[in-house]
Amino acid sequence: MARLLIHTLVFAPDGVSTAYLMTDLATSLADLGHDVTVLTTTPHYNLEESAMNAYAMTPGAGGTRRGKAAGVDVWHVPIALKGNRIGSRKFDYIKFHLRCMWLALVHLPRFDIVLAPSPPLTMGLLAPLIGLRSGAPAIYNLQELYPDFAVNNGLISNKLFIRLMELLERLVYRTNARIVPISDQFARTLRTRGVPSNKIAMIPNFVDTSFYRPLPRQNEFAAQHGLLEEFVVLYAGNIGVSQDWESFLYAAKALSSRPICFAVSGDGVTAEWLRAETAKRGLTNVKFFGYLPRDITPLLYASSDVGTIPMKEGSATDTFPSKVYTLFACGKPPVVSADRDSELERVIQSSGCGTVVPPNDPPAFAAAILAAFERRESLPAEGARGRAYVERSYSREAVASRYHDLIRELCPQS
Repeated sequence: MARLLIHTLVFAPDGVSTAYLMTDLATSLADLGHDVTVLTTTPHYNLEESAMNAYAMTPGAGGTRRGKAAGVDVWHVPIALKGNRIGSRKFDYIKFHLRCMWLALVHLPRFDIVLAPSPPLTMGLLAPLIGLRSGAPAIYNLQELYPDFAVNNGLISNKLFIRLMELLERLVYRTNARIVPISDQFARTLRTRGVPSNKIAMIPNFVDTSFYRPLPRQNEFAAQHGLLEEFVVLYAGNIGVSQDWESFLYAAKALSSRPICFAVSGDGVTAEWLRAETAKRGLTNVKFFGYLPRDITPLLYASSDVGTIPMKEGSATDTFPSKVYTLFACGKPPVVSADRDSELERVIQSSGCGTVVPPNDPPAFAAAILAAFERRESLPAEGARGRAYVERSYSREAVASRYHDLIRELCPQS
């Protein structure tokens, strides 16, 4: 089997979706027989007290911290806590990249293959550079399209900087042996940008269907937080710039006379604004839970009736919210706003679970929530279709086997 390095910005015990995804992928590939090492940051994005207490880190070479996740060796490079420091994160990334290059040259063992997920885009440049020492091919896992995502959400506007990002994007596609987009839509975009089809291997994200599963709606979390009597609409995940929060707040206001509660779990750069707007608009039917420990989140999903993924116009074309798979796994139909012909729209339609409305259309979003409330007796059957859908193609085991096949294709001797 292959000696595999996974180079990722976040990993366990950091409590954020990409960290969970990469941790599950690393341990799944180790279970399939690969010798997996992870090169990542120290926990900095969302520190879960219980996860941090359960994870032992010891001093390592080059000022690193060393840990193990289900038997996988992990090298942690120190980095500043995230906070709301959007502008200064690029300097943190530069220091992280430089230290990783030095570690790869001086301290890390040799590898047969290097795998790196975005974001940031620069991870896709570091992976082939790290692989040079061992002659190892690199795989770039495309989680978001950059610079598209940053431009479309107003994170960057300087034309020279955008041009430099576009040049870097092309260099990333050229220097990696395989590009792994997480959706067919991303794969089509890659082809329009000159990436050969034989270099593209579409592999979707996945959900741990044994961990996220349908649980009783009447449960201790719902009872503790007063979620038993109302119809609960759940948003769980990053509270960022790509979500259509105006439609979310409009729906909460428009449906305030109904026994409908809007629950929000997570954090992000827009979280303080969302809390402030909720208070400013006098919305007493919106509850905030912040980030919750991962072992509690299945009960959080169980305590809802539907999920929601409100995406701004254009956002669903350059990112894909894999939280839709989690909602399906828990048997919860989602109400989403998404661009026409986007991957998110396709997944909802293919699964037969959930409702799609146009982005930036608050009345349509509110109407879809109300329609779900009025057909609430049929929602469990709808959710069961979503559960069956992810079990067929988006389970942890199914997706890990596709990465396993790709690794063996690139390293036939392993």
